[in-house]
Formats: sequence, structure tokens, C-alpha cells
Amino acid sequence: MKVIYTDNNATTQVAPEVLEEMLPYFHELYGNPSSMHTFGGSVGHKIKEARAKVASLIGASPEEIIFTSCGTESNNTAIQAAIRSYPDKMHIITTRVEHPAVKNLCEYLSKNGYRVTFVPVDRKGRLDVDYLYENLTDDTAIVSIMWANNESGVIFPIEEISRTVKEKGVVFHTDAVQAIGKIPVDVRNVGLDMLSLSGHKLHAPKGVGALYVRKGTKFSPFLIGGHQESGRRGGTENSASIVGLGKACELAVDHIEEVNTRIKHLRDKLENEIINTIPNTMINGDRKNRLPNTTNIAFEYVEGESILLMMDELGICASSGSACTSGSLEPSHVLRAMGVPFTAAHGTIRFSLSTYNSEDEINFIVEQLPPIIERLRKMSPFWQECQMAS
Repeated sequence: MKVIYTDNNATTQVAPEVLEEMLPYFHELYGNPSSMHTFGGSVGHKIKEARAKVASLIGASPEEIIFTSCGTESNNTAIQAAIRSYPDKMHIITTRVEHPAVKNLCEYLSKNGYRVTFVPVDRKGRLDVDYLYENLTDDTAIVSIMWANNESGVIFPIEEISRTVKEKGVVFHTDAVQAIGKIPVDVRNVGLDMLSLSGHKLHAPKGVGALYVRKGTKFSPFLIGGHQESGRRGGTENSASIVGLGKACELAVDHIEEVNTRIKHLRDKLENEIINTIPNTMINGDRKNRLPNTTNIAFEYVEGESILLMMDELGICASSGSACTSGSLEPSHVLRAMGVPFTAAHGTIRFSLSTYNSEDEINFIVEQLPPIIERLRKMSPFWQECQMAS
């Protein structure tokens, strides 16, 4: 059975070109990049090249790039660096729809002496920027706002927010894990202090990420150890994965137009076919301002996990809009923050595409999904009550 993978916001396939670039650094070129000898130095040179490729993708300088183990480490490093650099400031601003890498850290800090403002979103997942600005104070150590939401795909006005935050002299960080490689990102034009990215979201391997730190930004290391990363992140470099991340960033430059044309077309076809053929469905999020590969669709009166299981039997991979797989029957915090109705939140599915998806795969999904939803609704007491009431 062929696997049709539409869960690319969760993780992506490692590109063949990336794998090929990495392989020598597992066996043939195994030297420590910090070593004085030529054998290790050749690996160090390749890491230098990778750093330049990551920097080029986001409009930064190579010396502003710190390699990390993942997006979570990058996010934690950015926020902790800011609060350590400004110990007299005890206020943090973020959003109600952040990834747990930011949300859970901020909740932890709120229990340990910090005041955290969680900015709300509206029904379409759009950020209440006025609420954000009203809560900026002289006590604010950092504002951390994701560039694009991982569930809804909604893009936040990072450039506008950055201008206002910088006027107040506050450190501004963005979790751009979902944005990188899907939409153009230029840190110079935006004026960011710090930006997080993760390799496995753009066809590099898991276990590698990066943190952009603007030159001149106060910074305190999160991992303290050796002199690696110019003393900003201790630990022997994950050479093979860093080389892979560099290649993936190089490929992302070449593929971003395809993502915003062909893949966007496939996304639009998928959701339009579903909306037009399956009753009582809705799109969660701002359809005009979101990532080109992402659609979040609510099927009323059915459970998202049941949809996933039945699609999985056909080889279709997607994600649910609720947290049932983690042992909770509650919808995700993103859908709750958006105010998605109970009858829809529990039946939400996220499809997220990549350049490896084809039109034939989309056609298969839109052919198979209507009978799945029909079958599940026939078993749903909520759907039966709805039909009787109408």
C-alpha cells in the first residue's frame, strides 16, 4: 500500500540530496570539527559552509547563526537568554496559540516569578495586535510571537509587530519553524532580534535546528560547556545533521516558488473539493493569510481520531485537531483559543503538503474522504440529533 503523506507540518521526508550530502560525515569524514588537525578541520570547514547557507535563506550573516538540536532548544534558548540578560524585567509577552516549546516554558516561568501576557486570537486565528501593544511595558523582557501557526497555518504580522516592539526597546523573538521554506523570510527587513528554525520541518533530519541572534543582541548561553558556536552553545557539533540542514536550506531557496504555486494549488484543490462535497465542513483559520501548504478542516459531529484511523487504513497520513493521542479528550489549545465550536473542534483534521505531494494523491484523498465521513456520521448520535432537528 502506498503511503500518501500529508502531515508535513509535523515532520518532513529528508530530501535525497540532503541525505547524499550527509552520508560521508557518518563514516568517512568523522573528525571532530574543533580539532586542530586537517582531518577535523575539513569537517569544520563544511560546517562553516552550512552556516552560510542557513544565513542566506533568512537574510542573516553567518556569524549570527547558532546551531542547536531542534526548534524547542532554539525557542528555550532565546527566551531564557532574554530574561537572564535583563534580570530586572519580569514580564513576557507571547500568544495563546504558540507551540508548546514556547507556551509550556512561559507557563513554567509564570509559576516562578514572571508575569506572562498571552495575546488572544480571533475566530480566524488572527492575532489581536492591539492587545499586544497595550500590554508592552518598561518591565517587558521579551516578546515571543510565532511567525506562522503550526495548526491553522495563519501567518502573523511579524514585520508590523517588530516595528512597534523595537520602538519600545524590547527584545523580539519569533518561532519561525513553520514559516521557513514556505514563505520568504528576511530578518534584516523585519528587524528581529532572534529567530528559531528546525531542520526536520524543511527536509533536513530530526535533531538539528538553528537560532538566529542579531549582532549586538544581549545573549546568555543556554548550554554551557566548550567553545563551540563561538561560546554560545556548548557541545560537540552534530556535523552530519548540520551539513544536511545547510543543504536543505539551499534547496528551500530553489523550491519556495513551487511551494507558493503548485503546492498552494494542490492545497486549494483539496480543501475546495472537500468543502463542496462534504456537508457541515468548515475551514479553521484565515484563508487569505496563511501558509501555502496548510489547511485545517473541521468535520462537524465526528471524531477526528476516527477519521485519522480510517484514512490510515488507506495509507493517508494527516493530523487531528485534538490532543487525544496524548491522552486528552480536549481539542487542541489552538482551536480552543480560536473559539472553534465543540461540534467542529473534535472533528478537525490538518492536511499539510510538501513538494513531494502530487495531484494524483490529492485526487485519491478527495475520492476516499466523503464515504469515510458519511460512515462515521451514521454512527454519531450528535449527527443523528442534528438531522432530526433539521
